[in-house]
Amino acid sequence: MPEPIIGLHHVTAIASDPQRNLDFYCEVLGLRFVKRTVNFDDPGSYHFYFGDDTGSPGSILTFFAWPHASRGRVGVGETSAIAFAVPRPSLEFWEQRILANGSPVEHVGERFGDPVLSLGDPDGMRIELVGVDNPPSSVAPRTSDVPVRHAIRGFYGVTLCEMGSELTAQVLERMGFSKAGEENNRVRFTSPSRTAGNQIDVLIRPELVYGDVGSGTIHHIAFRAPRDSAQLEWRQVLSKAPLNVTPVRDRTYFHSIYFLPPWLEIHRAVIERTLLPIELPQLRKEQADA
Repeated sequence: MPEPIIGLHHVTAIASDPQRNLDFYCEVLGLRFVKRTVNFDDPGSYHFYFGDDTGSPGSILTFFAWPHASRGRVGVGETSAIAFAVPRPSLEFWEQRILANGSPVEHVGERFGDPVLSLGDPDGMRIELVGVDNPPSSVAPRTSDVPVRHAIRGFYGVTLCEMGSELTAQVLERMGFSKAGEENNRVRFTSPSRTAGNQIDVLIRPELVYGDVGSGTIHHIAFRAPRDSAQLEWRQVLSKAPLNVTPVRDRTYFHSIYFLPPWLEIHRAVIERTLLPIELPQLRKEQADA
């Protein structure tokens, strides 16, 4: 078998208003605005990256910002929630901070022994903050006003909404995840690694209809291989599943320092004219203090 998959690399979701999305994740959740680029498959729209101070794998939440996108519907066949890890004593801080922002937050009790706060982002995407005793190490964003001791420590995991767990379990187990437990209609799988984002929950909801893609829904999740050679080996393993596995694609950000791939760079001026203007929260604060 190839080297174990470490856990989540990033999660990509869909937002409607790019400025509102930027303000919420930077100013409320205190994440760093790691990167602004465009969707390589739809270069007329932004692709935002948020994460810890160094943009560590396992901390990155990205968004395709599609202005005026209709609200999606979460259902079967989708990732229904993302969870961030925070120190257990910090949950009270986060509850007060989120309420002060005017956003509702809900205590959903303990899940596999860890307390969980649940909230929605401006587009309604479900976010969970999970209090853990030994959160993953992460560099707190230097641009945030969230105290370092309370800062988000990368992903805890994600929840997949399914009619049943059997087929998804087969894929996860082939990828090196193992079943860690069951609670009610939730089955948890973990990777061998103890790094950020190593928990995958399968929520069994056979009464739901299939989800619809739109704002407030999660577009995809990406898993992290330890190196390029392991990724190629995993491709061979998964191709025998059989699964419809694509060739390795160079997404530029992951392999080089370019902000746009070469085939889009020549169209930079045209692309920039189509994008809605945004204001970076940190620059807005600096201007207000000047």
